[in-house]
Amino acid sequence: MRRFALILCLALLGSPLAFGASLGTSTRTVIPSDIQQIISVDYRALRNSPTALALKNRVLPENLKEFETALRNFGVNPDSDVEQLTFASFRAGKNLRMVGIAQGQFPMKKLLTRMKTKKVVGTKYRQALMYPMNGGVQMTLIDDYTMLFGDPAAVKSALDARDGEIPSLNSNGQMTDLIQGVENGALWSVLDNVGTQNMMRSTLGEAAQLADYESVKKRLSGSRYIMDFNQGVNFNLDVVTSDSMTAATLSSLIKAGLLFRKMNAEPTEKMALESTTVDSDSGILRLRFKTDDSKFQALLKSDLFTTVSR
Repeated sequence: MRRFALILCLALLGSPLAFGASLGTSTRTVIPSDIQQIISVDYRALRNSPTALALKNRVLPENLKEFETALRNFGVNPDSDVEQLTFASFRAGKNLRMVGIAQGQFPMKKLLTRMKTKKVVGTKYRQALMYPMNGGVQMTLIDDYTMLFGDPAAVKSALDARDGEIPSLNSNGQMTDLIQGVENGALWSVLDNVGTQNMMRSTLGEAAQLADYESVKKRLSGSRYIMDFNQGVNFNLDVVTSDSMTAATLSSLIKAGLLFRKMNAEPTEKMALESTTVDSDSGILRLRFKTDDSKFQALLKSDLFTTVSR
């Protein structure tokens, strides 16, 4: 039942860490249409918020660490040169692949010189040159402000989307509609129905075994979450369902779990639970978490956060 304690952490940790901003045109065109989740890192927001930086450092995923290290090896400073980092997981046949898109003011001349000095040779894929990075990752430059990276097959799929060989994100109306509701936030992510089912199963923990959840999970259409650090920490999660009854049932399941956990909660955990509200509005489950910076910093250091973020 501990997973009820901090639903926002589970939403964040169902995939790589996400801080975000609106998607640029170059980013949209390289994301294939069959999306499971899109997440985004706004490095400008991180630089302006000690709390956001603390969260990033606490749960920084390995793929982001490796990418930052690879950028530094090529002469790019992620802390100053990168403005936005977006991850997209998508289906390619029976496989789930992921690409990353970095946007910023890159020192292109320095970058290309460093690759030449290191004798890094690009492999051509149609009009693009794909360069090897650490850990089997490939990188290609979409334009002077956009880098695309991932495993070779994922990068090629993204280039296929850009070149019109396969549909891009712009043809996926459901996901673009979800994006419109959150993309101007400091942090945001969107998930399709399968991604939402996985997130809610993790969030509900033991309660996901109940018959009520089994009966409603197929009626989950998608979800989105948004987080900002302007005045404390605000996290808003919306789960879009097919009808008001489904949303109300999910709301009841989560409320029951929160109430049960409060009975034996430690002080820090209890604070997190009391800062969380759950309700439903028509066909949407709404979860809200709000606290101040100092309490959230304490939460990051707690055993609760350590348990949830594994």
